[in-house]
Amino acid sequence: MLKSEVEQLKEEILNVSGVNPKKCMICGKCSGTCPNYGAMEWHPHQFVQMVENGEIEPLLSSKSIYACLSCFACLERCPRQVEPAKLVQAVRDVVERKRGARKLPAETVPSFLDKDIPQQAIVSAFRKYKK
Repeated sequence: MLKSEVEQLKEEILNVSGVNPKKCMICGKCSGTCPNYGAMEWHPHQFVQMVENGEIEPLLSSKSIYACLSCFACLERCPRQVEPAKLVQAVRDVVERKRGARKLPAETVPSFLDKDIPQQAIVSAFRKYKK
């Protein structure tokens, strides 16, 4: 990927998320509180630093963008209010836009559910796949 493309993607991610990654002091509190830490290739504080440093390409192919639960526990623990979950969501949006239309119609949701699925997972799925 060309440097200009990476800069353009970084700018898009920052504009969509509204996050200022320069505020991050790399304390790791966001990662320490993440309930899905073990399932993520890149942890929240690493994610923020990778966006800040322009290391966008590994994030685009990372499974971590789908492992984020969008629970915002990372925001609750961040002393600087950096909001790593919003950066993860913005990267996920960029990837999904590149893939094209792949919507999740409401009428198909029941076929994906089982009796033990938490309601938050259903809401999160709509957030992730509605665009």
